[in-house]
Amino acid sequence: MSIVKSGLVKQHNSTFALMARMLDMAIIFITLWLAIKLSGQTEPLMLRQIFTALLVALILQVAAEFTELYRSWRSESVSREVWVVVKLIVFSFAMALIIAGMLFPQLLFTWPQLPYWSLLLLVGLCSWRVVAREFLHILRSRGYNTRSVAVVGSGNLAVAVAKRLVDCSWGGYVINGFYDDRQELNVEAMMAPDSNRRHQGIADDQGRVKVMGCFDDVVAQAERGEVDHVYIALPMRAELRIIELTARLANSTASIYVIPDIFVFELLQAKTINLNGIPAISIVSEPMTGVDGWLKRLEDIVLSVVILALIALPMLVIAAAVKLTSEGPVFFKQNRYGIDGRPIKVWKFRSMTVCEDGDSVTQATKGDMRITKLGAFLRRTSLDELPQFINVLGGSMSIVGPRPHAIVHNEEYRVQIPGYMMRHKIKPGITGWAQINGWRGETDTLEKMEKRVEFDLHYIRHWSLFWDLKIIFKTIFKGFTSENAY
Repeated sequence: MSIVKSGLVKQHNSTFALMARMLDMAIIFITLWLAIKLSGQTEPLMLRQIFTALLVALILQVAAEFTELYRSWRSESVSREVWVVVKLIVFSFAMALIIAGMLFPQLLFTWPQLPYWSLLLLVGLCSWRVVAREFLHILRSRGYNTRSVAVVGSGNLAVAVAKRLVDCSWGGYVINGFYDDRQELNVEAMMAPDSNRRHQGIADDQGRVKVMGCFDDVVAQAERGEVDHVYIALPMRAELRIIELTARLANSTASIYVIPDIFVFELLQAKTINLNGIPAISIVSEPMTGVDGWLKRLEDIVLSVVILALIALPMLVIAAAVKLTSEGPVFFKQNRYGIDGRPIKVWKFRSMTVCEDGDSVTQATKGDMRITKLGAFLRRTSLDELPQFINVLGGSMSIVGPRPHAIVHNEEYRVQIPGYMMRHKIKPGITGWAQINGWRGETDTLEKMEKRVEFDLHYIRHWSLFWDLKIIFKTIFKGFTSENAY
């Protein structure tokens, strides 16, 4: 049995959360004072500076409630916590400057300390968290402030839980073992051999998980105070066994967690919600809400304005060339599905002699006679997509996201590819993860469309602002041309 030294954090979680709030507030004003000193300002803090700092502090504290910044981050990586802090700082600064700018119109132009402050604040709020997490990591690696864990079950779900706990090296989780009343000892499972896992006693040299006992054993350990957390990872069909076990464990002080077997579903941004007092798990959810949604929209507005300013003259030249080289309108506006499957009009420079937008739309193929000579060049270089930055600025599209398909193709593939319509949970994009990985242009086989959907859903599940910038950067150098674009 592992010896667990609980330490102080467990008994004083609320106190530490309050201390974290107070430290964040102090850092806001300390970094403002440092920024003033570094900039050479000799006069004391001005009213507008103090007012803006108070706004940043207030907005940060309110927004922190929606992102649960001050909860326990034991089971999550420090990078995840830091990323939440970065988003909150950007959001808080943006909102505070908008409000302060209304009261002090010349604020942005007469406050040279602002860049210093924003950078110092970002470093300050992130640094103390990184240092604190590293300090706790060292303590937990030496046996302090750890959590003794029992995993109930021995199937794939239980193994997945154990893997996550072991990989969460900073959390100080000490796994006592697996407990199941319907399995043989040394059950084969998907636990790869690893010295750390063998040290924790949850797998042997061949990677076979070891069932340490039955339900009676884990209940007895919990009642003796030898287990802090019990993770029940039984299949969905074991409802009666779960109810019976949780009732027995209620006589102990252990924290009980039931791990739902949601992996049997196709997940997209799965998260928990509070349904008027009832916890619920969303299998398919809105991927970009709250601060994420604000950041994504801010990114689209800023970049689309800059890009439109840069490409205004080339667009005029292309428009004139389209008009002079073939009959028909300059722009082709086609109905596509936008976010949540709502219809939108997607703008393109016309590249064909026809403008198909109905119940039957034929994809362009190599040597397609409908494509004009100029249109072939525009499509091959993606210059025909430039007017879609107008869509982005208007809010119907994003710079990065799944490419929008013709409605008739959506209706065709939604019945052939599982999860196809999930790609419409976010705004369609001009470029995307699928496009820079080669899944662009003609999809003449079902397998090609399946790969495109696979990459689109992967992007939605793992979206981040930095990933967007990476995709845009790669698009500039490798995504504009493609041998599959006709």
